[in-house]
Amino acid sequence: MNYGLPTKLEIRGTEWAIRYDFRCVLEICAAMEDPELDKQDKAFVAMTILYPDFPEIPAADYEEALKQCFRFIDGGEDHMGQKGPKLVSWEQDIRHIIAPVNRVLGQEVRSIPYDPDENTGGLHWWTFLSAYMEIGDCVFAQIVRIRNLLAKGKPLDKADREWYRQNRHLVDIRQTFSEVEDDLLKQWGAK
Repeated sequence: MNYGLPTKLEIRGTEWAIRYDFRCVLEICAAMEDPELDKQDKAFVAMTILYPDFPEIPAADYEEALKQCFRFIDGGEDHMGQKGPKLVSWEQDIRHIIAPVNRVLGQEVRSIPYDPDENTGGLHWWTFLSAYMEIGDCVFAQIVRIRNLLAKGKPLDKADREWYRQNRHLVDIRQTFSEVEDDLLKQWGAK
């Protein structure tokens, strides 16, 4: 059993320091949702953010480095390739996630100093993730519950329908488009 909070990841026998603060991981999550980036660009951005010494990692190790990156983001689990309905948009939902995480941890997590250049301080991603898993009943939990019901095609009861009607802007995950797609939609009058 490993009870520690990793600050390094092993890639083919070599340990590489990582930026472990929750804000770094949220930046990676935002990049994964960026329609302007293709898969290769997303992988590059993720590894550049996570590994301070990324330029020193041999190109032959990139695939393993990426695998370890996402394993770290998944809290040490291997969930790569698992698909399901998208219930969370970290970029869209963060303002509804922070308050309950603060409540669980008993402090304002955004005020915890972190120096990404020196890779010191901060709140470890796994600590943030653990708090996230324990947020309990809150607005964000309601958002995810409604998204889940809608994704599974389950009917909403009267109270849920009313809540969804009043909070659709919170529940519906906004579709993001690349600049080219956005321009095309504007030309068609869809925006």
